[in-house]
Amino acid sequence: MTDPDAAAEWLRSRRVSEVECLVVDMSGVARGKILPTEKYLSAAAEGGLRLPESIFLQTVTGDYVDSEIMDDTEPDLILQPDDNTLRLVPWYDEPTAQIVCDAFHRTGAESEIAPRAILKKVLALYAERGWKPIVAPELEFYLCQKNIDPDYPLEPPIGKSGRPETGRQSYGIDAVNEFDPIFEDMYDWCEAQDLDVDTLIHESGAAQVEINFVHGDALSLADQVFMFKRTVRQAALKHGIYATFMAKPHQHEPGSAMHVHQSVVSTETGENLFSTPEGEDTKLFLGHIAGLQKHLHDAMALLGPNVNSYRRLVKDYAAPINTHWGHENRTVGLRVPASRPHSRRVENRIAGADANPYLAFAASLACGWLGMVNELEPTAPLEKNAYQFKSQRLPRHLLDALYNLRRSTAMREVLGDMFVSIFLEVKAAEHEAYQQVISAWEREHLLLNV
Repeated sequence: MTDPDAAAEWLRSRRVSEVECLVVDMSGVARGKILPTEKYLSAAAEGGLRLPESIFLQTVTGDYVDSEIMDDTEPDLILQPDDNTLRLVPWYDEPTAQIVCDAFHRTGAESEIAPRAILKKVLALYAERGWKPIVAPELEFYLCQKNIDPDYPLEPPIGKSGRPETGRQSYGIDAVNEFDPIFEDMYDWCEAQDLDVDTLIHESGAAQVEINFVHGDALSLADQVFMFKRTVRQAALKHGIYATFMAKPHQHEPGSAMHVHQSVVSTETGENLFSTPEGEDTKLFLGHIAGLQKHLHDAMALLGPNVNSYRRLVKDYAAPINTHWGHENRTVGLRVPASRPHSRRVENRIAGADANPYLAFAASLACGWLGMVNELEPTAPLEKNAYQFKSQRLPRHLLDALYNLRRSTAMREVLGDMFVSIFLEVKAAEHEAYQQVISAWEREHLLLNV
């Protein structure tokens, strides 16, 4: 839908009273403004939808970065709604719509630091070569009891049986059915928003769930993941519990990932460029994997953007700790699932569920693109347990990841120097805020012992 008249008819025919104009910030948080429908239509037509550029300098704590790079006069950006993202918000009683907006300078140039623009920039690099990335994300999350005290550990919620889970129920059907009312609302609301969610499974953790998306266009899937996170949180809240996409919400449970299956097809023929018709790996496929192996260390801050992200990446907790690759090997960071030639792909298992989907997709695809255009060669595929190998180890802490990104010429060239610099400022400010917090562990073990 790109016709303004069609958008107006869509809104009026559904008697929509308000429109949420959404902009995704660095952390993947929905920012924006809410307008009555008629005011939205007139503002969109006249370029009157505006937000200060400083929203991209806002940290996950709500603070603003005192940037050394950005204009400190806080100029407005003009929002341009993408009609392809126009959807109802099904959890409101009053008919309400949501739409994702791109941000532009008064010169007409798109903001070089908006996360959605960064993904579009990477996709344009593929398009110049006649390539189109296809992605299929798998998103994990936990359900947990409401918790208003941040010092108190999270607990699994009470299901239909009246009891919380006390053990791990991987792939458990009855364990998922404990929360049927939530998932029924989730699926109904996803259908109302045209979100292409597919399989639902119980993951390894207590009340941990995974949702798989149908493969498709990377920008569309990033929009869908962004909207899906809002949807699941609201479905859980309706039933009196939380849904969290923290990478590691529980101390003794596995973390939550956002696995990204990615392949590349020809824009001319639609054929999968990762496999020959006979099922042999192509040079482009191997180059894509090699690019991921070489550059993911530098892009890691975009796949693990928070302090908590690195608590997930530990040995033997169903998460990778290096960038080895292998066929049907879930211990490696880069897994190649068994498939037919037309669906040959690599599964990047490194990103956390807490990652901004636009930036995670952009970073992962950028690494693969660099490997393809530079004709890199990967290591030999690993047939053993990757936890035994310390080579190609991923960063262990956020500061390590930020250091790698700061010194990466390749990431600055592909993603943009301005974006990388601003992202680093935002994440450094968040880490500084974290450093001011004294944890329960410190009080327990240091208070009277040191």
